[in-house]
Amino acid sequence: MQRAERRLRRFLEERVLARLSGLTLAARRPMLGTVAGIHPSPHRGSSVEFAEYRKYVEGDDLRRLDWRAYGRSDRFYVKEFESDTNLRCCLVVDTSGSMGYGSKGVTKIEYARRLAGTLAYLAAQQGDAVGLACVADGVVTNIPPRRNPAHLTAIFDALEAIEPKGTTRLVPILHELAETIRQRALVVIVSDLFAEPEPLRGAFQHLRFRKHDVAAFHLLDRQELRFEFRRPVRFVDLEGGPALLAEPNEIAERYHKALGAYLEGLTRVVRESAVDYQRVVTDQEYEQVLSRFLVGRMKARGVRR
Repeated sequence: MQRAERRLRRFLEERVLARLSGLTLAARRPMLGTVAGIHPSPHRGSSVEFAEYRKYVEGDDLRRLDWRAYGRSDRFYVKEFESDTNLRCCLVVDTSGSMGYGSKGVTKIEYARRLAGTLAYLAAQQGDAVGLACVADGVVTNIPPRRNPAHLTAIFDALEAIEPKGTTRLVPILHELAETIRQRALVVIVSDLFAEPEPLRGAFQHLRFRKHDVAAFHLLDRQELRFEFRRPVRFVDLEGGPALLAEPNEIAERYHKALGAYLEGLTRVVRESAVDYQRVVTDQEYEQVLSRFLVGRMKARGVRR
């Protein structure tokens, strides 16, 4: 991708791409790719990283015999090495109406564009296949993972065109994607996760059952956490429900109690489902959010989950 084109994308920043390019978008579990890459594979291969010894069987390549092991044990052993491959990165971006909210500054959908666009660029730069699913009450846009610059341009075009509208059907859509993403992949969900924690557990565990490595960026506005309204407010449902006129002081305690229960339940679900969960407040610098995410995955690389 040319530098000039990068500058035309309002959700991509040259300085952020340059600073994050030294970090790796790493898989936490073995991937099934199509070409040699930087991620662990479930198959044995010819990388330099030793995996284990196994007993020699007729037909094995004699060049892989470990003669030192033979000298110690008087038995023939073959060295096995890890095989490295590329990964499929499937970005799932929530485009439902609630993603249009932003109390000040950036909206959730704009923040999601920055996260997804930057991750797509970084994955493509390291030779990985990138795909995009924009979802609301259904799959609005579905671009399967591929590995070429023209494909990355199509993903950027789709991110630029998304608009927040419609209701949220995130749980059934994640179940659908668990079945339709053909090979094991890194599935990155960018959403405000407006769904009950227990149904989300089933969707996350379905993705995990299909051997996918699941990460979730949970986008929250600062006002959603603080609920600092000083006068009667007309609350509008961005996903089409009825509006509500309320006195904030009368509902603040119940609101915070409900929010706390939701966040506690969600934390328990993602921990028990082994989801790489990132809670993000949209007034945070997205570069710092991505840096923390990438560094964490690099440290967790190769850990069985």
